[in-house]
Amino acid sequence: MARQRLLIISLLPALLVSVGTCGLRLIEGWPWFDALYMTVITLTTIGFGEVHPLSMGGRAFTMVLALGGVFSIFYSTAEVLRAYSTGELKRLWESRIMKKQLDALDKHVIVCGFGRVGRLVAQEFSQAGVPFVVIDRDENELEDLGEAGVALVGDATSDETLKRAGIARARAFVAALSSDADNLFITMSARLLNEKLPIVARADEETAARKLERAGATKVVSPYLLGGTRVAQAVLRPAVLDFIEVATRRGHLELQIEELVLSEGSTLANKSIGETHLHDQLGIIVVVVKKRDGQTLYNPRTEVRLMPGDTLVMLGPRENLDRVQTLAP
Repeated sequence: MARQRLLIISLLPALLVSVGTCGLRLIEGWPWFDALYMTVITLTTIGFGEVHPLSMGGRAFTMVLALGGVFSIFYSTAEVLRAYSTGELKRLWESRIMKKQLDALDKHVIVCGFGRVGRLVAQEFSQAGVPFVVIDRDENELEDLGEAGVALVGDATSDETLKRAGIARARAFVAALSSDADNLFITMSARLLNEKLPIVARADEETAARKLERAGATKVVSPYLLGGTRVAQAVLRPAVLDFIEVATRRGHLELQIEELVLSEGSTLANKSIGETHLHDQLGIIVVVVKKRDGQTLYNPRTEVRLMPGDTLVMLGPRENLDRVQTLAP
């Protein structure tokens, strides 16, 4: 509604000028430029006098035109002041900027929900330099996002909101709402809008996890289950847990775990692991090879041949892992 009112205000002067010019042209038969000039000085209340003598009908029309100009100025001024004082102008401007940011995004991640889980997910994406959009109903919550990602105020269960977030261009989708029912609904919606989109969904209940998988979730994560497992591992295998935390922390440059999906043009494709010289030249260990047919090879031998579509899980220095990502897209 605010956008429509401001549009009317912006079009009103042009409408009055057009009506006045055409009216004087029809009533008095003046040339177009003289009719336009008379209309402008009448609407602006400059009062230079009549361009040509006016007939009785022309004077009546000019009076109506002058009153219309005065009232339109008062109305426009009042509307602009009201829109400014209520924050409508600011919201419209921010909405315009947000739309440009959303339209410019490509291969981004959509995060639904900015609660405790959503905040941690957004923080990880921000540190990794991954572009992302966060959808949440609470505008105040999204203020804490800052400039790390794009904040979209809206209902994540709405298909229209997901389309605005660019779900057709997204690289992944995260359902991190606090309600299993909401996560189930948006998972179904996301799967219908993008059949090939990887979807990671949060689940609190075990029964909800199975439903989310059937609804189209690629991966289901339970924060409580993961938290309990980590607590147990901290007691049973503290050294293993320390290693996993170090290897998965992006800020640790000496050793990290990374994965790479081999494309058709990858320099690593159609070679054995030994022929890639990843270990000899870069100090990178291939821990797992997940073949495109679903077969998973743990601690693969150097004779294992890598094919396009295979996924490599590698362990090594951060700098060298980044080099592999660059050289073998």
